Amino acid sequence: MARLTVIKVGGKIVEESESLQSLLDRFARIEGFKLLVHGGGRSATRLAEQLQIPQQMIDGRRVTDAETLRVVTMVYGGLVNKQIVASLQARGINALGLTGADLNVMRSHRRPPKLVKTGDFAGQQVDYGFVGDVDSVNADILARLIADGVVPVMAPLTHDGAGSMLNTNADTIAGETAKALAPHFDVTLMYCFEKKGVLLNPDDDESVIPSIRSDEFPALVQQGVVSGGMLPKLENSFAAIAAGVCQVVITRADAIDNSESGTRLSR
Repeated sequence: MARLTVIKVGGKIVEESESLQSLLDRFARIEGFKLLVHGGGRSATRLAEQLQIPQQMIDGRRVTDAETLRVVTMVYGGLVNKQIVASLQARGINALGLTGADLNVMRSHRRPPKLVKTGDFAGQQVDYGFVGDVDSVNADILARLIADGVVPVMAPLTHDGAGSMLNTNADTIAGETAKALAPHFDVTLMYCFEKKGVLLNPDDDESVIPSIRSDEFPALVQQGVVSGGMLPKLENSFAAIAAGVCQVVITRADAIDNSESGTRLSR
């Protein structure tokens, strides 16, 4: 099968012009089929503040009321997504910006209230509002677009099939997309963040663990090497591998075109 690289990138990398252009230069150099998933949370927060719409973050997740949903739809599906698409077109890449509602690419249901386990709201049931948990991915139509030379650029928005958009975590979008496309392509899923990879010592940025197999993962958790926010990221990554994704790479955005960089997770 043909190779497909699914890259998720977020934070200031996609929201500051210089870092975005550098990222897209590197993305353009990646060989084979590719797909980009982006965030844009800081831009959404700034616009909400300008519109005087209060924002609430609980356990690292945005509470998405009706007004905030309008903001994230404008920012994720509009401003950030179309800036990326236009910049890729300037590099000769035939990109297509998509939310989950476009072509019914990704459908979700509204997340029910959840018990918060940490932070100021620990022990409370919290309604996150218009936040989506993914139910299905239209992999066939994505695969046809990709095979025809289109590069999808996916915003972190889904829909419920009943007329409502839903704010959806970009890591989840990337993971579910990669899993759904695994029967069609040899998929590499790449998560970009601020560190060079999974670190053996969190205080030493050079202590990158080059590879982790699924059978090695439990011991790293037990030893405390993998903890905090990295734990759910790796759990989701190994779930993707179990679902047929060939490998997951965790690395910095400035190394996505370097086949030797980061931490590689495999079966």
